[in-house]
Amino acid sequence: MRKWDRYKPAVTKVVLLFLAGGLWLCVGFMLLLFAVSWLLEAPNVNRSVFAGIGVVLALFVHHFGFLKIVDKNLSRILPVDEKRCLFSFMPWKSYLIVLFMIAMGTILRHSAIPKHYLAIVYICIGLALILSAVRYVRTFLKEIRRRT
Repeated sequence: MRKWDRYKPAVTKVVLLFLAGGLWLCVGFMLLLFAVSWLLEAPNVNRSVFAGIGVVLALFVHHFGFLKIVDKNLSRILPVDEKRCLFSFMPWKSYLIVLFMIAMGTILRHSAIPKHYLAIVYICIGLALILSAVRYVRTFLKEIRRRT
């Protein structure tokens, strides 16, 4: 064992599954809260049309984008039985993508784009994250049941 390994925050795969699913759920709900508040504040806007467009887009993003990412992460997490680093629920390259997405979200929120249009994007990404997190949660629950 290397000297610095004892300082590594090592956890089981059950914890990694819980963290991944929990993070995707929390971020998804946060984005939906932004979108809902923007739609409620928007005057003279057909909210259901904007929300509906966001929901339809979310189904596509969930199915054709995020599920592939979840499956890659699960195929990396599940085979390992020893403890792994707390942050290994996603590969390090994904952290760069997350930083880019945070930066883009911040730029968009502070841009001149009307918030009710941004609500479509936020509903799309937020709902897609929540729907995809269900796979993490199901896998987490299966692992819990398997261990008991």
